[in-house]
Amino acid sequence: MTMVVDLPRIEEALKGLDPVAAIADGFVAYSRGRVVVPPPGELIFRDPPGDAHIKYGFIEGDDVYVVKIASGFYRNAALGLPANSGLMLMFSQKTGALDCILLDEGHLTNVRTAAAGAVAAKALAPSRVERIGVFGTGVQGRMQLEYTAPLVDCRKVMVWGRRDDALAAYKDHMGALGFDVETTHDAGAVAAACNLIITATPATSPLLRHGEVRPGTHITAMGSDTPDKNEIDPAILGRADVVVADSISQCLERGEIFHAIEAGTLARDRLVELGNVIADPSLGRISDSQITVADLTGVAIQDIQISKAVYRALVT
Repeated sequence: MTMVVDLPRIEEALKGLDPVAAIADGFVAYSRGRVVVPPPGELIFRDPPGDAHIKYGFIEGDDVYVVKIASGFYRNAALGLPANSGLMLMFSQKTGALDCILLDEGHLTNVRTAAAGAVAAKALAPSRVERIGVFGTGVQGRMQLEYTAPLVDCRKVMVWGRRDDALAAYKDHMGALGFDVETTHDAGAVAAACNLIITATPATSPLLRHGEVRPGTHITAMGSDTPDKNEIDPAILGRADVVVADSISQCLERGEIFHAIEAGTLARDRLVELGNVIADPSLGRISDSQITVADLTGVAIQDIQISKAVYRALVT
């Protein structure tokens, strides 16, 4: 019989898990060629603006395969609704039977995305993080910070946002969690003050400009998960010492790497995959003076890993 799990049970199961470790292991397996992940499906909506992603795949020799559907509709706040929704379906890799439906309402996508950001920061951040810069005041702007900060031992934050009310709410929320938060509308101020920057917006034109980024900065760019989204000036990737993709094949079609290659500022042969950096740190940052960029477009291996971890916690 198919197990159907609602969000409260999923949240309870997550309390005993280490999503960062699970996602890191998944990236390594992916970069070693052990994971089958077809190109993602997506639906782009214009009125109102939104998108839905269908990601799916399996680890060779594993027990399950996973299909994930996740959506983001960015005007939902005005309707009193969450911006994100979705579910994950787990099927037996042996029989094709539907073992479990995780009605996570988009939460597991948020968790695995935040965990991936933490994985990237752990692998690529400078040895001393002076201040964390965050672009975006939404769910990922908060969760990326929550997951990343413990791994880099920093609680000083500067957050960029468009609206004063959203910035104030962000400061209150993260301040209650022990973060020292400064807010700004000036993207250049974030680049000047912070040597670990997280971009977590649905922007379609660059927020972070060439020439603003300090030597020694790491940027985790995770908002650009469709071809039309773009948070970072392509010249920044051209200047960077190390450019890391969660999936090279996927980043050639979407995200910051896609835009930089289209602009002619970045060559494909400069790319290294995150799983390979985790397995061999010499492929990543080797000096605190380097600029590093991780382009996280979201790969199905993350959905496989987080859904498997929750399912196992529920059945053991």
